[in-house]
Amino acid sequence: MRGRGKVGRWIVLVAALLIACGAIARLYLRSGPRLRASKRAVERVVPAGAHIKVEVLNATDTKGLARRAMLVLRDAGFDVVFFGNSSERTDTTRILDRAGHADWAALAARAMGRAHIEQLPDSSRFLDLTVLVGRNWTPPLEPLYP
Repeated sequence: MRGRGKVGRWIVLVAALLIACGAIARLYLRSGPRLRASKRAVERVVPAGAHIKVEVLNATDTKGLARRAMLVLRDAGFDVVFFGNSSERTDTTRILDRAGHADWAALAARAMGRAHIEQLPDSSRFLDLTVLVGRNWTPPLEPLYP
């Protein structure tokens, strides 16, 4: 009878381990796709005294990408006034020039790495640029923001 008790304990132990492994795997899979990160540092590209108002929209299914892009653009000197999600999905990061300043759009493209610039003037938005973050954008390693 003693042998049965030990076998029963082993069965309970193995079952508990399998349940724990399943729970960990489920949490890992539910957290979404992992972001790749580049090691490039963010350089300030906006000239001193310039105030370029930008909105950043995540045009992918990757959670948190607009927030990461917002941090990069703020570190580069842009005034990010809004970040959120877009209903549009795109592979390529696009910078929409709303105010007719192609040089400002070029600065944003430089800060973001790779981006396609489009002229889409819209004075009703009170913005200079709209950045649609696409799947091709690789965020830099995230610094520690307390």
